[in-house]
Amino acid sequence: MALAQQLTYTIDDIYALPDGERAELIDGQIYMMSPPNTIHQRISHLLEWEIENYIRKKSGECEVFAAPFAVFLSEDNNNYLEPDISVICDKNKLDEKGCNGAPDWVVEITSPSDPQRDYGVKLFKYRTAGVREYWIVNPQKNTVTVFDFENEKQSNQYSWDDDIPVCIYGDLILNINRLLRKY
Repeated sequence: MALAQQLTYTIDDIYALPDGERAELIDGQIYMMSPPNTIHQRISHLLEWEIENYIRKKSGECEVFAAPFAVFLSEDNNNYLEPDISVICDKNKLDEKGCNGAPDWVVEITSPSDPQRDYGVKLFKYRTAGVREYWIVNPQKNTVTVFDFENEKQSNQYSWDDDIPVCIYGDLILNINRLLRKY
């Protein structure tokens, strides 16, 4: 009796999805993405705006991209991610399709339907690809988990009331509740 073969998908399968359907591809497996809710979009917008303003004030070279924005972590055809926020400092990684290689900083905002993907498989993929800093913002628990991969430090967990230092920028501090109060 033959063993069942596991189907492996490619980036072509992602591009073949019907309009309006979003998914990520991790190691040949497709993960459908549900539409983000209001708090997700509010946090994403506010963080993107704060990070962008900081970079502009410092005349920085990095660029900030919000989802949907394609990130191809490896040169294979089996990985395609859409982080909620990507900060990319090496312009050579950017082309018309997105980012080819690891962004410097990735922010993922968990969804109620599958928060564990951000804490598990994406954490592993971002770390091994060379992302310098990874944030997981969890609206269900009002927490932010920060991974400083560049300095190989253990993760730190913060509440939304905490001032959260950004590892790749020594003088940028973000506070989720303070941002939300501005809104």
